[in-house]
Amino acid sequence: MIVALPVSREKILTTARLLPAAPQVLAGLCELLQDANSDLDQVAEQIRVDSALSARVIRISNSATYGGAGQRIGSVDEAVNRVGFGEILRLVGIASVAGLVDRALTFYGIGAERMRESILMHALASEALAKRCAVDPRQAYAGGLLRTLGVMVLERIGRERQPAPDVFDGQQFSTYTEWENYAFGVSSTEVTTTVLDEWRFSPELVSALKNHLFTSDDGYDDRLACVLNLAGAIVVEVGLALPGESAAWVPTDNKFSVTGLDALKLREVGAEAQLLFQRQRTAFC
Repeated sequence: MIVALPVSREKILTTARLLPAAPQVLAGLCELLQDANSDLDQVAEQIRVDSALSARVIRISNSATYGGAGQRIGSVDEAVNRVGFGEILRLVGIASVAGLVDRALTFYGIGAERMRESILMHALASEALAKRCAVDPRQAYAGGLLRTLGVMVLERIGRERQPAPDVFDGQQFSTYTEWENYAFGVSSTEVTTTVLDEWRFSPELVSALKNHLFTSDDGYDDRLACVLNLAGAIVVEVGLALPGESAAWVPTDNKFSVTGLDALKLREVGAEAQLLFQRQRTAFC
C-alpha cells in the first residue's frame, strides 16, 4: 500500500481559511462567555464578525426551538437578548454546524444531515458530561463541535486533487485515521489541532482534541479528552456515530476513573443530552 505524501501545513491552513469564519468566532465567543465582565453587546459584536453566521443566528433564533412563534426578530442584538448568555453558545454552535456542513462528504461517505446531527449530538453530550466532572462545559461543547473540523478540511482538499483520493472503505480500513493517512498522509485529528492552534484556541482544548480518539488509555489522565471520548459512547448509543470512529468510543474503567463517572451516570447524561438534541435538531430545518 502506497501512502500519500502528507498535505502541507500551508495547504491545511489555506484551505481552513476558506471555511466559513464561524469556528474562529467560536474561539472569541468562548473567551467572552468565560469572562464575568462580558455583556451581551460584546457577544453580539463577536457574532457580527461573520455576516453569514449572523444571518443564520437570526434565522435560527426565529425558529420554534428558540421561541420564534412570537414576535420575529431581525438583528443579532435581538437574537442574543432573546436567548441570553446561557444559551447563546448553543445557538451559535447550531448556526456554525449548519454553515460548515453544507453538503455531503463524498470521500467519507457521509450525508450532510447525518454529519450535522452527529456533530450536534457529540457537542451536547460533551457539555452534559462536563457538568458532572468539573470540566468547563463551554469548552467541552466547543470541543464536541469542532473536533471534526479536520474532516471538513480534508474533504475540501480531496475535491481539488487530481486524481481524486479513494473514498473511505470500511472493509479496507478500520478507522478514518488509517484511511486518512493513506489518502492524505495526515489524519483529520492532526489537521484539526493544527488549525485550532493557529487560530489561538486554548492549549487545553487543542491538547484534548489531539488525544480524544485514543483507543488504549492505560494511565491516561486528560479529563477533557476523556469527556470528549465518553461523549462518543453516547453518540454510538443513539445511532449517530460516524462509522470510521466507532472503535474509539468504548467506555473503560480508566476513562470513568479520570472523569469520576460510571456506566449509570453515562446513561443518565446520555438521556439528558438526547432530549436536548431532539429539541435543537429542528433548528437545522
